[in-house]
This record gives sequence, structure tokens and C-alpha cells, in this order.
Amino acid sequence: MAVREIETPVGTARAHVLRAGDPRGSVVLSHGAGGGIGAKDLEALRAIVDEGWTYVLVEQPWRVAGKRLAPPPATLDRAWLPVMAALTSGRWRLPRPLVQGGRSAGARVGCRTAVQVGADAVLALSFPLHPPGRPESSRAAEARLVLDAGLPFAVVQGDRDPFGSPEDVREALGARAHVFRARGDHSFSKHPEDVVDEVRSWLNTLSA
Repeated sequence: MAVREIETPVGTARAHVLRAGDPRGSVVLSHGAGGGIGAKDLEALRAIVDEGWTYVLVEQPWRVAGKRLAPPPATLDRAWLPVMAALTSGRWRLPRPLVQGGRSAGARVGCRTAVQVGADAVLALSFPLHPPGRPESSRAAEARLVLDAGLPFAVVQGDRDPFGSPEDVREALGARAHVFRARGDHSFSKHPEDVVDEVRSWLNTLSA
């Protein structure tokens, strides 16, 4: 694994790059607002490297700085854009197709910035459709940015996720989104293999 520190307007980010031999493409993911890249589903997805996908886990600046709370969405986006610019140019250029996204808050960043970054597809793990108990505060508009741009979009959602069930996400986004059910709540700590299986199947459709 290669580790690269990338300066952003809001601090230093850190990219952990696992390069595949004869790559089929790249997957760049970030963590949620309450955790880091050590989340079990993010760790388990390292398995896609064996199938030809270069895999990058990005620690956002607030996490690198040791802070416990994530900054507002606009600040997260300001950090993400230069990270992706650094990973898609020069000697660090990632092979395409380029899939970006993350888990929870990281998934929201992936959706909001996909067009500006020039991503080829977006992967959302545990997309927080709404705050727990507040379905009226929907964030579906962020996910629709991906769909409206015509980009492939996959969501892996826990069947007991208080931020929105798989059915809630399907209803909010429609048939254009590929929504997969996995065992668990907002995390997949007990069954991260579900995430790997669903992501692997979806990635195969991108490189077919």
C-alpha cells in the first residue's frame, strides 16, 4: 500500500492506495462522520484489488487532524475536490473507470461532487437518506444529482438502517438507482461480506 498526503484548503488529507495489477478501474471511498477508514465494510472491500480494481481509502482532513466531529458538508466537499484532482493527474493518476463515494457522510460527498470530479460512477454505502426518525428531512436530492447526470449509481443499505431502509431508498430514488440490501443497521460490522458481494457484482457490470 502506498500512502499519499494531499493538501487541501481545510487541511491535509491522506490517501491509502492499493494498486491492482492489470487494473480494470479504480474505486475511491471515504469514511463517515463518526468513524474512519477502519470501518469493517471499507476494510473488507480491499478484496476487490484481487479482482483488478485499484482501491483507495481517503482519510478526510478533520480525521487526519484527530478531530472527533466532521465539519459541515460544504467543507467536506472543499477538501474532496483537491484530493480527487491529485488522484486523477500526474504519476498518481488512477485507471478508469473511476468510481467514487464512501460510507454515510462520505457517500453524500461522493454524490455532491461526482460531476465536478468527472467520476464515471458513484458507490454509496449506508446512504443517510434522512436523520433517524425524521423522514421529512430527506437528502434524496443529493443522490439524484448522480442520477440526473446519467452516472451509474449503487447504494448498499442495511436492512435495519435507521437513516433509511433499502425500500425507503428505492422509493426515493426510483429504478435508475441500483439499491442492494445487506444485513445490518447503519454499519455492516457483523456481515461486511454482504457489502463485498454486492459491490463486486455491481462493479462487474461497469467493466463488462
